[in-house]
Amino acid sequence: MHVVYLSPGFPAEMPLFVRGLAQVGAKVLGVGDQPAGALPADAREALSDYLQVSSFGDEAKVVEEVRAWLRGRDVARVECLWERLMYLAARMREAFGLPGMSRAQTAIFRDKEAMKVAVEKAGLRVPRHGRARSTQEAWAAVERCGYPAIVKPIDGAGSKDTYRCNDKQEFADALAKVKHIDELSVEEFIEGEELTYDTVCADSRILFENVAWYRPKPMILAQNPWISMQNVVLRDLSHEFPRPGVELGHGVLKALGFQTGFTHMEWFRTAKGEAVFGEIGGRPPGARLVHAMNYACDIDLFRGWAEAVCYGRLSQDTSKKYTASMIFKRAQGEGTVRAHQGLRELMQKYGQHVATIELTPIGEPKRDWKKVVVGDGWIVVRHPDQATALQISERFVNDLRIVAE
Repeated sequence: MHVVYLSPGFPAEMPLFVRGLAQVGAKVLGVGDQPAGALPADAREALSDYLQVSSFGDEAKVVEEVRAWLRGRDVARVECLWERLMYLAARMREAFGLPGMSRAQTAIFRDKEAMKVAVEKAGLRVPRHGRARSTQEAWAAVERCGYPAIVKPIDGAGSKDTYRCNDKQEFADALAKVKHIDELSVEEFIEGEELTYDTVCADSRILFENVAWYRPKPMILAQNPWISMQNVVLRDLSHEFPRPGVELGHGVLKALGFQTGFTHMEWFRTAKGEAVFGEIGGRPPGARLVHAMNYACDIDLFRGWAEAVCYGRLSQDTSKKYTASMIFKRAQGEGTVRAHQGLRELMQKYGQHVATIELTPIGEPKRDWKKVVVGDGWIVVRHPDQATALQISERFVNDLRIVAE
């Protein structure tokens, strides 16, 4: 089976999905805009062939370059897990007559307003919302949504160019900051905990599902450089805390007609226990969350996703054995990392519950937390008991300090 994979070397986790495809027997044909020699080793070793295109910007040209390069090879799928290239992947599928998300389906997963409309039509709770292509439309939308409100790009990812606005002045300030964005989503701000609902699907069947809890919410993290974020993969999805989001997720996937691949949905749990839809992508989560899911189950979801898209199954045991918490650390101070204060004591006490740890080495420059999601390192701790896992996680948040000077 030949699988065309767009951008096998970037973002950082893409080589692991390419490796997964090769491990399940696919011949992976990579298409990227970087030289073959610049690809990470995992990607280079897993690829059967590679085409470097001059630019991903001209979709029609890329499709024709790929068509000529294939030289009649029979391709079963075109896969892309980077949001920026999802429209190109859909265009390529339509050009070659292959299964997978079409351009129309991709638009719903990329356009935050279109997805909310579709979810709302299915009778599911979404924030009050509106599309804005001009300042006038933005003010009209916020009048409908009320304050506090959120302003963000229609096709954005993560918390980039996303602002909470508590009043008219803050809304005006936010609009000034996003003048470079052509199209905005303005929506009601939902008070509550922010969580994910993630799946691997095949032919509309959910083969694996996950709920992760952001502590604190990403917008708080983006505004406070001293905070260590925790992404907590919850073990028991039948518990009353994640269950509303699981039920919401099932409804959203049905409403959007998702069939095969990874999905990453974000949702809010209000103080009353209501699940409110945030947004969804037809891709895996970033920021190492797939790694945390793997550690929660002792599985390999990079390979599991590959098996699902190639053969419609996931043969690994996906039952969760642990609640796993992933902690991102940010160095305090400026300059070069000089110390990992508290690490020795933490490892002596909790080492058996640490699944992985990767910190900026002493002597290396502090990383820019605005550009590197993992900051100056990440740790995954896990335990079968959720309360114990959270307690250990808090200790690494509070007692481990990466010092730079």
